[in-house]
Amino acid sequence: MTLTSMYTVIMTGKVAETRDFYVTNFGFEVTFEADWYVSLRLGGHELAVLDPTHPTVPAGYGAPVAGLLLNFEVDDVDAEYERLVTGAGLPLALPLRSEEFGQRHFIVADPNGVLIDVITPIPPTGEFIEQYAEDALPR
Repeated sequence: MTLTSMYTVIMTGKVAETRDFYVTNFGFEVTFEADWYVSLRLGGHELAVLDPTHPTVPAGYGAPVAGLLLNFEVDDVDAEYERLVTGAGLPLALPLRSEEFGQRHFIVADPNGVLIDVITPIPPTGEFIEQYAEDALPR
């Protein structure tokens, strides 16, 4: 199989509100928009929003999103915390902190309860150093 693209689609009854959240807070651009579906892009990354009642969703599968966590790696997590939590007042689910496994991060939630883990990789410590593949070790 040759994969040419892969992206997340958030199923929600809050299509416009979700679009506005990602456009306003994270800088995504709208590349396609209908009242039931919005395609968003940020650089080479894509995200879509879909109304779960649309007929393209197979019967019995139109449940709104639940249990989804999106990881957004950034250059400066502290600056993003100031911008998104202190400045924009996004709902904080996990405060800013450094983890021994190699991340400095915080978690906010979108209008659907989708968690967004905003991360800057940092060097891991202790036992976690040995758990990384040689070429995947954060620096």
